[in-house]
Amino acid sequence: MRTPTRIAAVAVTATLTVALAACTGTSPSTGTGPPPASSTAAPSSVPAPVSDGVTTTADVFGPGCSQLPQGSAPGSPTAMGPLRVVAAAATNPLLTTLAAAIGTVPGLGDSLDAQPGLTVFAPADTAFVALRGQLGAAAYDALLADPNKLGALLQYHVAGTRHDAATLVAARTSGELTGGVLTIGGTPQDPTVTDGKGDVATVLCGNIPTANATVFVIDKVLTPAS
Repeated sequence: MRTPTRIAAVAVTATLTVALAACTGTSPSTGTGPPPASSTAAPSSVPAPVSDGVTTTADVFGPGCSQLPQGSAPGSPTAMGPLRVVAAAATNPLLTTLAAAIGTVPGLGDSLDAQPGLTVFAPADTAFVALRGQLGAAAYDALLADPNKLGALLQYHVAGTRHDAATLVAARTSGELTGGVLTIGGTPQDPTVTDGKGDVATVLCGNIPTANATVFVIDKVLTPAS
C-alpha cells in the first residue's frame, strides 16, 4: 500500500510536468517541441518574369489588322516576323508612305535595321494624308524634301527599348531616339500614344513582330513639342 506522502509526491511531480509542458510547448507524451520557424514561414516571393517585348503573330491586335495580308503573304504579320523592321515595313500595305519617307533619309533605314531591339510607332498612310491637310501641301512637300527635318521626325517615332503592348502601357512613357518622350495611356488591348503637342494617336494594329522591333501602326504622325 502506498503511503500518503508518496502519493502526494507523485501528484506534485505530475503537476510540475504538465505545467512545464504548458510553458515550453513540449508534449509530455512525445517530448517534441513545435516545428522550427523556418518550416512554417511563408516562401519568399519570386518576381514575375519581365517581358522582352518580343511578340508573335498570336499577339497581334487592333481594328486595322484585318487590312493586312493574311497567312504567309508578303506584308502579313507572319511574313514580317523574320525581317528587319524597315524591310518589313516596306512590305506592309498600310505603311507605303512611311517606307518611302525612310528611304529618302540617307542611312536611316540601315541604321534602324541594325538596332538590336526597337519599338516603332508607324504612322499609317492615312496619317500622312491627315498631316498634309494639317500643314498644307507646300509645307508638307518641303518637310519630305528636307532629310534632316524628316529624319528627326521619323526617329521621334522610334524607341530604343523594345516593348509589347503590355509593357508599353505599364511603362507609361516611351523615350524616343531623338530624346523626346511619348506618353502612353489606355490598356494593353487599346493603348494610346500622346505626342509632345498633346495630340493622341490610337493603335490600328499593334504587337506586329519583326526580327528586331515590335511595330504599332498608328493613326497619326507624332510631332515633338518643339
